[in-house]
Amino acid sequence: MRRALLALGLLVAAPLRAQGFDYYVLSLSWSPNWCALEGAAEGSPQCDPDADFGWVLHGLWPQFEEGWPQYCDSGHPDPSRRETAAMADIMGTGDLARHEWRKHGSCSGLSPEGYFALAREAYEAVAIPDVFARLPRAVELPASVVEEAFLRADPGLARDEVTVTCREGRIQEVRLCLTRDLEPRRCGADAIRDCRLRHALMAPVP
Repeated sequence: MRRALLALGLLVAAPLRAQGFDYYVLSLSWSPNWCALEGAAEGSPQCDPDADFGWVLHGLWPQFEEGWPQYCDSGHPDPSRRETAAMADIMGTGDLARHEWRKHGSCSGLSPEGYFALAREAYEAVAIPDVFARLPRAVELPASVVEEAFLRADPGLARDEVTVTCREGRIQEVRLCLTRDLEPRRCGADAIRDCRLRHALMAPVP
């Protein structure tokens, strides 16, 4: 009974704690790989051959030093379709923007408008390496090469402030750890999960 009451107390307190998070993780997804794994099968407009997406904003995630909040009671209404559609140019679809608000943005302490503005600011502050501007064909490379490319393009980043993840043998995401003022900072222990693959696939940009 005591354990159940403690769990209930933590559940009730979670939305309040969510606004006291420690830092952000800015997640950039390699769109062609996401489309190859699931997006194309879902008929996502992000995967249309004319969409021409490379690195897209997956999300800006409030993070604790260990763990993260999600699906918080923000006190704000959900964003309008106009607000989510306005993020499609960097997120691929408005549906993703809506999902990211509900799961992560609701824990930021910001309104949807404020959260999307901050997410865009963080995304636009990252220099995408020129080598990824267009890939005419699929390539296999060590995941560490992707990280190194971002470190060279963004000299303000340190190695412990960025990580690369993989999924099913493919480069999945580049994740940058940022303060609440969007300055680079060291990732927490559970956010540093570098992919160690030496032959990770990157599908070409259509």
